[in-house]
Amino acid sequence: MNQKLSRRGFLKSASLVALGGTLFNVARAVPPASEGLRLGPGQLFSFEALIERAAAMAKAPYESPPKPLPKVVQQIDYDAWGNIRYRPDYALFANGPSLYPATFFHVGQFFQKSVKMHVLEHGVAREILYRPKYFSMPKDSIARKLPEDTGFAGFRLQESRKRKDWRTQDWIAFLGASYFRAIGALGQYGLSARGVIVDSAEPTPEEFPDFTEFFIEGARKEDQPVSVYALLNSPSLTGAYHFSIRRTEGVIQDVEVVLFLRKDITRLGLAPLTSMYWFSEKEKRQREDWRPEVHDSDGLAIWNGNGERLWRPLINQPFAVTSSFADKGPKGFGLMQRDRVYENYLDGVNYERRPSLWVEPLDDWGPGAVQLVELPTDDEIHDNIVAYWRPDGPARAGNSYRLRYRLHWLGDEPYPAQVARCVATRIGRGGQPGKPRPKGVYKICVEFAGSALDPLWGDSVKAEPAVSASGGTVSGAFIEPVPGTRRWRAIFDLVPTGSDPVELRLYIRGNGDALTETWLYQFRAGPA
Repeated sequence: MNQKLSRRGFLKSASLVALGGTLFNVARAVPPASEGLRLGPGQLFSFEALIERAAAMAKAPYESPPKPLPKVVQQIDYDAWGNIRYRPDYALFANGPSLYPATFFHVGQFFQKSVKMHVLEHGVAREILYRPKYFSMPKDSIARKLPEDTGFAGFRLQESRKRKDWRTQDWIAFLGASYFRAIGALGQYGLSARGVIVDSAEPTPEEFPDFTEFFIEGARKEDQPVSVYALLNSPSLTGAYHFSIRRTEGVIQDVEVVLFLRKDITRLGLAPLTSMYWFSEKEKRQREDWRPEVHDSDGLAIWNGNGERLWRPLINQPFAVTSSFADKGPKGFGLMQRDRVYENYLDGVNYERRPSLWVEPLDDWGPGAVQLVELPTDDEIHDNIVAYWRPDGPARAGNSYRLRYRLHWLGDEPYPAQVARCVATRIGRGGQPGKPRPKGVYKICVEFAGSALDPLWGDSVKAEPAVSASGGTVSGAFIEPVPGTRRWRAIFDLVPTGSDPVELRLYIRGNGDALTETWLYQFRAGPA
């Protein structure tokens, strides 16, 4: 995966060779992909040519994407931007041939850079040129002062034209820097994915690379993928992406990415995911919010190269914290939303329906680590969770990386474990009920559910909790059924020492075998 890319003879015809990073114009006419859209001249296109463009750009000085009339765009605030809507009749593929029309986002205060959009048909790309009439907006909208060449901020794919509601229902969107997100099996947006991470949670400011161009190739049948190609650029790197996107029970994306580094990067994160976690049943400050829980995701799941299943509940940390889970050839990882009970949220924004997002490597990623960054937040409007793969070795200028992976936007993990899973983490005062509670002692309760625990209801399996801690003292560990359920819980007391966080590890074993996934947690003493 981590290797220098050699220039390849990827084009057999001289007429397809890229010149100076720009493709030759195609003289022959190409029929427009949608009535009413204004399109630029045709250009021959291939993914390998896009990779060559990215490689050439990495050797040249960085140029920022255009920002049309910043003084005007800055005034298109959240409310004003929300009142600017793309007209479905001008959707790309509104009348075919693709089943999934594409509509476009307007620039605004939070999305100030314009992104080039192209329709790709039969190996020929044509730029979709911005026109104000594509959008409906109030007569007094400040956006009417923008010029004809303003451009778009991003795009989204609508549901199949076979559905009556396709004009109002979309299922995947690319908007802002290199962010994109899709609905899961429960029909709800939630967390996001990103193209790449550059220096997240470092002392220096994080860099947010931009997708600067998109090339959209439609799907004529529902069992065919929509292909989206993207060019990425930033001061530190460039990249070429191919997304093969299928609308299934949720959304499945096959991703192939090639990156070229302009500069040394302290922290390079591949296949990154971004989410929000404020609080859940295990931690909530007094009177912080009226709802029981607020989060898009509640844990990081890892299926490591050795086959072990790990579960790390998310934490609203007091300051930026990075946790690293070393691995070699991981089978997958993801940010999950496991709690699907509406009564645990009591909110109309449907947190219980937010998708889980699983990353499945499609080739050998070699040695590295899944890293989890947790930032503090006091509101649900901030994405404060990041997870990604960090390959071993320094990320130096001149390096290149090529990898393939699959993103599963679903309600659950695509490959369920045979062992039981963690379904709740609860923390309180230690000691015994009805007796004076000792100071500095905490009780940890971890609940598990799954058919792997069914033998515990008989006498044939001798089960016990396997608990370890990086510091402090663990005592009184035992397991018991949760009354009125088929769940089991492991309970123990923890006496931390010093001010360092305690890394906890627990699973239930029966007759020497693991019956559950391994629960991991970073415990800090003091109030939540």
